[in-house]
Amino acid sequence: MSTRGTIIHGLRRRLAATSALAMGAALMVAIPTPASAAARVDNPYVGATAYVNPDWSAKAKAEPGGAAIADTPAFVWMDRIAAIEGSASAKSLREHLDTALDQGANLFQVVIYDLPGRDCAALASNGELGPTELDRYKNEYIDPISDILADPAYASLRIVTIIEPDSLPNIVTNAGGTAGSTDACATMKANGNYEKGVGYALHTLGAIPNVYNYIDAAHHGWLGWDSNMGPAATEFKKAATSEGATVDDVAGFIVNTANYSALKEPNFKITDSVNGTTVRQSKWVDWNYYTDELTFAQALRTLLVSQGFNSNIGMLIDTARNGWGGSARPTSAGPTTSVDAYVNGGRVDRRIHAGNWCNQSGAGIGERPTAAPEAGIDAYVWAKPPGESDGNSAPIDNDEGKGFDRMCDPTYEGNGRNGNSMTGALPNSPLAGHWFSAQFQELVKNAYPPIDGSGNPGGGDDTQAPTAPTGVTVTAKTSGSVSLSWTASTDNTGVTGYNVFRDGVQVGSSTTTSYTDSSLTASTAYSYTVKAKDAAGNISAASAALSATTSAGGGTGTGSLKVQYKNTDSSATDNQIRMGLQLVNTGSTAVDLSTVKLRYWFTPEAGASTFGTSCDYAVIGCGTLTHGVKTAGSAAGASHYLEVGFGSGTLAAGASTGEMQLRLNKSDWSNFNEADDYSRSTSTSFADAAKIGVYVTGALSWGTAP
Repeated sequence: MSTRGTIIHGLRRRLAATSALAMGAALMVAIPTPASAAARVDNPYVGATAYVNPDWSAKAKAEPGGAAIADTPAFVWMDRIAAIEGSASAKSLREHLDTALDQGANLFQVVIYDLPGRDCAALASNGELGPTELDRYKNEYIDPISDILADPAYASLRIVTIIEPDSLPNIVTNAGGTAGSTDACATMKANGNYEKGVGYALHTLGAIPNVYNYIDAAHHGWLGWDSNMGPAATEFKKAATSEGATVDDVAGFIVNTANYSALKEPNFKITDSVNGTTVRQSKWVDWNYYTDELTFAQALRTLLVSQGFNSNIGMLIDTARNGWGGSARPTSAGPTTSVDAYVNGGRVDRRIHAGNWCNQSGAGIGERPTAAPEAGIDAYVWAKPPGESDGNSAPIDNDEGKGFDRMCDPTYEGNGRNGNSMTGALPNSPLAGHWFSAQFQELVKNAYPPIDGSGNPGGGDDTQAPTAPTGVTVTAKTSGSVSLSWTASTDNTGVTGYNVFRDGVQVGSSTTTSYTDSSLTASTAYSYTVKAKDAAGNISAASAALSATTSAGGGTGTGSLKVQYKNTDSSATDNQIRMGLQLVNTGSTAVDLSTVKLRYWFTPEAGASTFGTSCDYAVIGCGTLTHGVKTAGSAAGASHYLEVGFGSGTLAAGASTGEMQLRLNKSDWSNFNEADDYSRSTSTSFADAAKIGVYVTGALSWGTAP
């Protein structure tokens, strides 16, 4: 619980009446009498009985194992203007509030989520309002919500709001100069409408005495680096003092909203070392200062207070989907052969990459909502109700303003925000916010703490796991891929698929007895295991581990694509590598650009081992490109490569992408020596580049690899 004292709010927009409707139902806890408004409290969750959304509860009860959690309180999402008035299938905001009174609740939780240009970095959660429609946001969205919440009928309710998930963090990390940046985020940073919208919402809703505003603050895998965390605190303060708002309008902040970051990582600490290498240097942690949400939330709270927020603010943590239980949950740290093995073998967060956010395979329900569980934490809450999709895995026409984001596609190989990794998303997912039965059942099965004290509470009579796969073998390999096959498992009801693990981390799934793992490093050993699963969600034990080493680099592509290069950097010894590239289709049919990757090989010499990449200009738009640096082994002049990908689109026969101007730097901005780099040329006009690779679906199509 925080130490927040009573905050006196001026009634800047209106006075909320002090009377409330009589309530016939007996309450579980003592609250103010119906004739008086709810007294403002330090922590709204202490002693509260929270509203259970019957719309969500009915869907949960209809699922196997869902009855055990169907009465858990969770937030109601106001994700578009029409949601305020509701529909035939969803209650209006006023109907939710009336039902809360009928239930005898004294706590109501709602997400405010409809900013202009909403979620500029994730198409799945794009909103209905354009980047400049701030007036509509104020007049058609915030003001009607405020009018309803200020109704004297609801004065006895403590109303907790989450203010605009993902918006302000996007301004910090995705608005220019990083691998994850988008043109849309740059636009929102330039016009200031995220800050103005958040400020207006805080100011308007904060004028209502029984409203408690919590600003969304992303998660540790987004803001946990000093280079992000400090600027984020500054950004939060800027928004909280815009459009008439003050820090007194902020009850606290929430982390991990609708995300999967583990509450606690019990098997290792950020200060651990393996053979002299710290956990911070592992690929998973990637120099982050935090390994879980609890330590991040507590540290962020301290930083926010130092930035001028009230010393009594509290933090919320969304634990609806960060349990990571089930048979894949480790019970100890991994082997000490390397820091990566130590971390990967012990981390309970089993995502492929901490940047993966959409419908994550293997996730489980986390801690149930709890008031004041730790110092500085007002509550663990369920902000994203389990079973509501994060986004659609394939394009779906809709009138909700929600696009198709490839991060929700299980076949997508990623972008700069997830280290160009596989997404780990579940297949066949519906639009964001729509019911996703398969996800709900997986979350229940993998709950931690387990539901009803069972490690496999998925419901039904089938609790028997399949047999472990046997005979895992390598059927083919290249410098960048390994193909596997295995003998089928058996099960009492039938095997539905297999999960494939590389070095202890799930990298994919298959409905057959084979799988190809791509985007690997040449001449590198990997360890593979396979687990079988059935329709009830039972998971087998792991197969025996198989070690596979990728082939040495090399080979020459013979496909219908080629890449042309020009050197745009007059110095070979400065702190950036700059180039112009263009991809040309020399064939007779169009090429799906989402399957294409370009690789420019180089060596970084001394200095930092992490990199920043940027697109300065592209005829097809920088927003359509992904870019990041990967390691490539020890070949002369080619220990690393810049990989450039395309989010979508096609390249017609005989066509070119046009110029793409790219650059990269080491995170410490130390100098390169490009003179010996494998892919570098001194040509200052575009020419065919035989030492820059073009890969199509992971296979070399053009160029000679080192």
